[in-house]
Amino acid sequence: MGTVNWHDRASAEQLPNKLFIDGKFVDALDGGGFEKYSPIDGRPQGEVASGQAADIDLAVAAARRAFSDGRWSGLDPAGRKAHLLRFADEIDAAAERLALAETLDVGKPIGDTLAVDAPGTAGTIRWYAETIDKTYDEIAPAPAERLALITREPLGVVGAVVPWNYPSMIASWKIGPALAAGNTFVLKPAEQSPHSALVLAEAAERAGLPDGVFNVVTGFGETAGQALGRHPGVEKIAFTGSTRVGRLFQRYAAESNGKQVAVEAGGKSPQLVLESAGDLQRIAETVAWGIYYNVGQTCNAGSRLVVHDSLADELVTRISEFASKTFVPGDPLDANTRFGAIADEHQLATVVGYIEQGRRTARLVTGGERVRTESGGYYVQPTIFADVANDSAIAQEEIFGPVLTVTTFATEDEGVALANDTRYGLAASVWTTDLAAAHRVSRQLRAGTVWVNTFDESSVITPFGGFKETGLGRDKSLHAIDAYTALKTTWINWE
Repeated sequence: MGTVNWHDRASAEQLPNKLFIDGKFVDALDGGGFEKYSPIDGRPQGEVASGQAADIDLAVAAARRAFSDGRWSGLDPAGRKAHLLRFADEIDAAAERLALAETLDVGKPIGDTLAVDAPGTAGTIRWYAETIDKTYDEIAPAPAERLALITREPLGVVGAVVPWNYPSMIASWKIGPALAAGNTFVLKPAEQSPHSALVLAEAAERAGLPDGVFNVVTGFGETAGQALGRHPGVEKIAFTGSTRVGRLFQRYAAESNGKQVAVEAGGKSPQLVLESAGDLQRIAETVAWGIYYNVGQTCNAGSRLVVHDSLADELVTRISEFASKTFVPGDPLDANTRFGAIADEHQLATVVGYIEQGRRTARLVTGGERVRTESGGYYVQPTIFADVANDSAIAQEEIFGPVLTVTTFATEDEGVALANDTRYGLAASVWTTDLAAAHRVSRQLRAGTVWVNTFDESSVITPFGGFKETGLGRDKSLHAIDAYTALKTTWINWE
């Protein structure tokens, strides 16, 4: 990684820019496209095909044929497994291309996309491939001379709409279990991050996935995304993104064919630091990583520090000092950069807008400025606001940027109440050296994942999703396979 000149590589790389439908890269039917620019420095990335409803029709029809004729759903488990293992191998082989596509699209540091996103995407596909021949059906305890079989059946055509913050990894959380279960797939990536999805399509083509099993339609949410959500030929939509758009997909389903909808719609995750917390330097560094990794553009980012008032001043000072040295805005194409660019101009304006609100309603501890403007890209300093009222906008609304809010409490019950006082419920953490408090408080926190004395440790082996307005459904783990299947009962009478 250190020997590659990523600027030269970026200039030479020709990333895919067409739709991938029925095993072929094709232009949009109307020939339309949109210009893509990198948030790193505003560099043009060329035109990308802009899919419309007619293109979604073609992709869904291709997926339907591939499902109905059994070329995928009818394969022996060992056959599907072999295909998905080759798919994972081809993703690994294209790791640098995939990593560069994500860095150019959304401004993530190349070191992160190489070390985390690309291998994580391949690893997820490989993990689900390995589940295929290890998942068993059931026989129910029926009366004599009866046989009751309970089998998992694929749903059919699955559509997925994924966000721009971890475009290939989050896509893999849906592709892996859906294809492993025997479904076929249509992927609509965010318009900010089209190229990584198309690099995955290249890998699928090289791996020899049967035509129509995996399709990619790039474009905009109001056109391609809505068409996929409303399509009567789609049995399920898996969506990750904002609460507002997640509700749109629920409406699209209700107004079309009543398809299943899984929504993961963000978070406002608290890091709850009890008086018995322990090592403040370790906590400070973990809190900083929890909010500033990927410039805060993480759905479960630990954006709310809820800390006992006796520890607040020292902990905030330690976080500020660590962040100022560790998370310095830099060139995402430099392998040493840890803190890259905001994904696009709209998101930059959103983050800056919340920072301005914070200046009026709380105390700015550090950061709060846009930097590296001379680069032509979108960069903001890591920011901390203290003395934050928990009912303020910066404490309640998902900023999706490098902004940490600090709210204090005096008693454990007050701290738990503050931590839970959000409409989201994706993740939370509790910091304590008291084992009883760890069990007691973790049970009270209303979140899909609760970490104790750590934050954002994760693996494909455990489910990911949330409570409340974060949405319904779970990505990752064996439970995700259930989400892409329907249970069938076959009752046999041989009397």
